[in-house]
Amino acid sequence: MENWIIREIKKEDNQAVAQLIRCVFDEMEIPKTGTAYEDLYLDLMFEQYSKPQSVYFVVENEGEIVGCCGIAPLENGDPKICELQKMYFLPKTRRLGIGSKMIEKCLEHAKNFGFEKCYLETMPFMHAAQKLYKKSGFVYLEASLGCTGHNSCPVWMLKEL
Repeated sequence: MENWIIREIKKEDNQAVAQLIRCVFDEMEIPKTGTAYEDLYLDLMFEQYSKPQSVYFVVENEGEIVGCCGIAPLENGDPKICELQKMYFLPKTRRLGIGSKMIEKCLEHAKNFGFEKCYLETMPFMHAAQKLYKKSGFVYLEASLGCTGHNSCPVWMLKEL
């Protein structure tokens, strides 16, 4: 895949981002209950990530949104910890190094926002994602942090920034 760019989300991206996330949930048979699928703001990602200390990126290829990821303060958690959130890519975007670039960009912004650690939650069967997170410096935790409402995500990881 050539000619891809990572950029901040725009309001007009909301529908495409929500559709991409729902498509990946269906493809990977991710539980819809207790996960990001149920987040009330899934159709309003631009608005959600326009809040302080938050940013959301999309990967665009020839006018199509093919990946996305963002950071925001950890819900009900330590104010020095952010969360890497809603990282999803269409199959044609995977294994091209774009995920690493996306994480890099998010963590750079997290540091600039003043966060000291970055937390994430994922599913146990998402082995490629966990491999990418470990490669990016995340380590496994024994328990969840904060209170994200994603009680169906039993794998927790953290990175010192």
